[in-house]
Amino acid sequence: MQSEDKLCVVVLFGGMSSEHEVSRVSAGTFVDNLDRARYEVLTVGITREGRWLCTEATSAQMADGSWEELPGNMPCVISPDRADHGMILFTPEGHVEKVHVDVVIPVLHGLWGEDGTVQALCALAGLPCVGCDMTSSADCMDKAITHTILDAAGIRTAPYCYITRDSLHDMDGACDTIEKKLGGYPMFVKPACAGSSVGVSRAADREALKNGIKIAFAHGEKVVIEAEIIGKEVECAVLG
Repeated sequence: MQSEDKLCVVVLFGGMSSEHEVSRVSAGTFVDNLDRARYEVLTVGITREGRWLCTEATSAQMADGSWEELPGNMPCVISPDRADHGMILFTPEGHVEKVHVDVVIPVLHGLWGEDGTVQALCALAGLPCVGCDMTSSADCMDKAITHTILDAAGIRTAPYCYITRDSLHDMDGACDTIEKKLGGYPMFVKPACAGSSVGVSRAADREALKNGIKIAFAHGEKVVIEAEIIGKEVECAVLG
C-alpha cells in the first residue's frame, strides 16, 4: 500500500554491463541514505541477463549479489504508458499491480543504463529521472562521439582517433594510421563505450598497441586511442 504523504522513489541497480558489481555497491549508498520519512523507496535490480526484479534487499545483499535469490523478488517493468505513470509488478499470486512512481534514480553504470537507454524509457513513460537526459547520456557514454562534439565546439581534448572492428582485418595498417595521427608513443587504448577503467591499457610500442586494441574490442565495437597527457587531473560536474 503506497503512502500519499511520501514520494515514491525507484532505485535501479545492477544491469547488463561489465560494471554490474560496481552498480550494486553504489545503489546501496542511495538506499542507506534516502530519508524514509520523506520517500517510499522501491529497489529494482536488473540481472546480468536483463531481468527486472523488485526486491526488498538490504544494501549488503545488493553488494554481495545474494539479492537475486531472495524469495520475495517480483518481476516488474517500467510502463511506457504515461497513463500508468510508474511500474507494473507481477505478483507471485499471478496478479498484476500498478505502482505510481514519482522519480527514478538509475544507479546504473555503463551500457544499458548510463548510455541513454534507461533515460529514454523514463522520458517515454513521462517519469522524472535523476541525472542526464537521453541525448547527454548517449553522447557522453561514447568517447568517440564526445571527442567529435568537443572538437566541433572548439574545446581542446587529447589528440585522438578511433577505429571500428573492421580494423582487425589489417592491424598493421590501422597502427600505421594511429601512429601517424597521434605522433608516437605512449598512448592509451580504451573501449569507446565502457567505464573509465574497463578494458583500458597504456601502449608504449606497436606490440602493446595491438594487444590493447584486442583487449578493448572485447568490450565493444569501437575503440578510442588517445595520446598520453602529463598533468593534473581535475574532475567537475556540469549542470545545464
